[in-house]
Amino acid sequence: MNKLSYIFYRTMLWLWDIISLNLVLLLVSYYLDRANAFEVLEYHVFFAVINLSWLSAVYLTNLYLAKDWLDFESFYKRTIKSYLITLLILFLFIFLYHFQYSRLYILFVIVGFGVILSINRIFFNLLIFSLRNKFRLQKNVVILGYNDISRRLLRYFQEESKFVNVAGFFEDQERVGDNPEFPITGGLKDCMAFVKENQVTEIYSTLAPEHFPDLYELAKSAEKEFVHFKFVPDYKIFVNRNIYVDFVDNIPVLSLRNEPLEDTGNRIKKRLFDIAFSSIVIILLLSWLIPLMALLIKLGSKGPVFFTQMRSGKNNRPFRCIKFRSLRLNTEANEKQVSRNDSRVTRLGRIMRKTNIDELPQFFNVFLGDMSVVGPRPHMLKHTEDFSNLYKQYMIRHFVKPGVTGWAQVNGFRGEITDNLHLQKRIEYDIWYMENWTLWLDIKIIFLTVFLSIKGDRNAF
Repeated sequence: MNKLSYIFYRTMLWLWDIISLNLVLLLVSYYLDRANAFEVLEYHVFFAVINLSWLSAVYLTNLYLAKDWLDFESFYKRTIKSYLITLLILFLFIFLYHFQYSRLYILFVIVGFGVILSINRIFFNLLIFSLRNKFRLQKNVVILGYNDISRRLLRYFQEESKFVNVAGFFEDQERVGDNPEFPITGGLKDCMAFVKENQVTEIYSTLAPEHFPDLYELAKSAEKEFVHFKFVPDYKIFVNRNIYVDFVDNIPVLSLRNEPLEDTGNRIKKRLFDIAFSSIVIILLLSWLIPLMALLIKLGSKGPVFFTQMRSGKNNRPFRCIKFRSLRLNTEANEKQVSRNDSRVTRLGRIMRKTNIDELPQFFNVFLGDMSVVGPRPHMLKHTEDFSNLYKQYMIRHFVKPGVTGWAQVNGFRGEITDNLHLQKRIEYDIWYMENWTLWLDIKIIFLTVFLSIKGDRNAF
């Protein structure tokens, strides 16, 4: 199935879900006379809000844009996430709007939409299988070569693609060995005869043309039979790590890492989430917590309520990070990390640090744009200099904004860095976060942070 077909089916599914949602709204309004949804303005507002909530939810979860959208289980799980986000937004609207909507009406709409979404997913999956079998949408392909790339291709076609059938493998026997992981159909010279007999439409060559010059003749023969010939290069010959390919005016450009936050749309999505989340924390929590903590901090020890320190931000630009003061006034605050049983920590400070309360003012940094809710934790300037000399990949973490919490922290790598291995693992988790960012991952990290704050983290001191 080509790219245009994918876009068509994704669009049709998106439209059908929207139509289904509004069909549920209209049917419930028609049969439930007590709601008077056709006559009351507030129900028209409800119509608009639930539609906008669903559109926002599918945007946040990439429901129709994910690569595995044809996999029923993955797509159904992502649908559930979208449905739950829609309910969350809807309940927040009902709470803030102060209109007494019919509870029966809301219940019927919520249940009805959930049921019809499930029916849609099952019907769509059956339709895909039916179309694939009836119209032979599943294409036959063959793979040339027996190596790591060919194994990865096979794994992808078997697990991810419903429209590809690997009909055979071709490699000269002397390069295969005695116990191949998958059966070899024949040698390279046998390929074209097999292609003609089995209605193969694509050939994937994982062999390097400079080592197998006959591949060019094979490619010409394939095109004469209207078979697409595709070269799959193995860049690990040059760089022993994953390589990511982009295009600039049809020129292939290789990069060493995939960074979702390089995409402008993803950055906007993350920034909007940061503004919304930090605003809620500032208004609902910090508005009354700051006066309370100010009183307790002042009663506990001499010094200011807040502790501000220059930290390393995105692209290593320094910014002034704000926290509740948890230490007694000392001259080592900008050089020495807090350690276990540190005498500088006040009694109140121990409680704040154990529960992460001391970090909450950093939501002002998030609101102002210096930080994000989730990201690598910012280090003091001296430690950035020291750590960058110890570990070559350390500075990579500064490609994104630092966070109030992060993937490394919820996986146990927080607090004092006591050895090079601890530093290395923290950097590895930070880089993994950068390369695998999604908004749903941010939400997951936030929930894990709250859970660890309540449960207690042995590395928090």
